[in-house]
Amino acid sequence: MRELIPLSPEDSERLLRSGVVGRVAMCTADGPRIVPVNYAVVDDAIVVRTSADGVLGKVSAGEPLAFEIDHLDYEYQRGWSVVALGDAEWIDDRDTLDRIASVWTPRPWAAGERPRVLRLRWRHVDGRRLGAGWDLHSALPTWRTV
Repeated sequence: MRELIPLSPEDSERLLRSGVVGRVAMCTADGPRIVPVNYAVVDDAIVVRTSADGVLGKVSAGEPLAFEIDHLDYEYQRGWSVVALGDAEWIDDRDTLDRIASVWTPRPWAAGERPRVLRLRWRHVDGRRLGAGWDLHSALPTWRTV
């Protein structure tokens, strides 16, 4: 059995900033939901684009959300997970949208229009890893560089 090791806040944030795909968790009238998304980190916030009629598009401003990214290495039975907690914020002002676009605009992979921009400013980020003695970042199959 491998030991679970807490990640430092710096390592957690570094992994969050370098990721490409994650999951947004929320509570809905039908119960908890988790939605996979591609994302960007702009300043100290996670940014995603979505449609108005999807599950994520119906989230209310101020609603608490969780965002999770991870990486698993099945061959060596090791991995890590990072979770960010914050509140939903819809972005529609031009200056903020321009700022987001200047850093890295999230590019939805799914077909269809994704005109709504959701921002989650994290108030808490933490992570953990399974197993010691390996470099978390170099083990990623892909990561974002800005």
